Amino acid sequence: MAYELPPLPYDYTALEPCISKQTLEFHHDKHHAAYVTKYNAAVEGTDMADKPIEEVIKAVAGDSSKTGIFNNGAQAWNHSFYWNCMKPNGGGTPSGDLAKKIDADFGSFDKFVEEFKQAGATQFGSGWAWLVLDNGTLKVTKTLNADNPITSGQVPLLTMDVWEHAYYLDYQNKRPDYIDTFISKLANWDFVAQNLAAA
Repeated sequence: MAYELPPLPYDYTALEPCISKQTLEFHHDKHHAAYVTKYNAAVEGTDMADKPIEEVIKAVAGDSSKTGIFNNGAQAWNHSFYWNCMKPNGGGTPSGDLAKKIDADFGSFDKFVEEFKQAGATQFGSGWAWLVLDNGTLKVTKTLNADNPITSGQVPLLTMDVWEHAYYLDYQNKRPDYIDTFISKLANWDFVAQNLAAA
């Protein structure tokens, strides 16, 4: 039962002008698809092939002999999660229980935004910025390359891809502009709220 590349949850043009059709075509159809293909090839014929991808990611994390499985599995999962973290006409401020939790744990939504932007902007090289639930508390974290918070027992609620292929066609070297646009115009707070409720 191979892990399947999920379709984008919106049309290729749905995030324009924030993220172009060209970026989504390259990012989803080439980059994400390649991680899925390589992951499936790596686990084929092993006892991992039928396990949920999250279980495999946690099981092989830190095992240097399984780096390929981890990198491709975690990147496949991270991207599937990332597409849902954005929506057309997203951004703005969250409401309800999520808004209250952000205020309680960060002091204010603006303080959260400041921390999240900082995490994305200071991730050296390739990686991800995350909003996670860690032992009942919301935290901002960042991970390098394919690393994923589920390996350290955190529950991912929101992620932003800061690998160059996520933004370079649209923003070139201006990562802060992409980060600002992600938060103000793309973030899918409904998805984040669902993740918090499910946790």
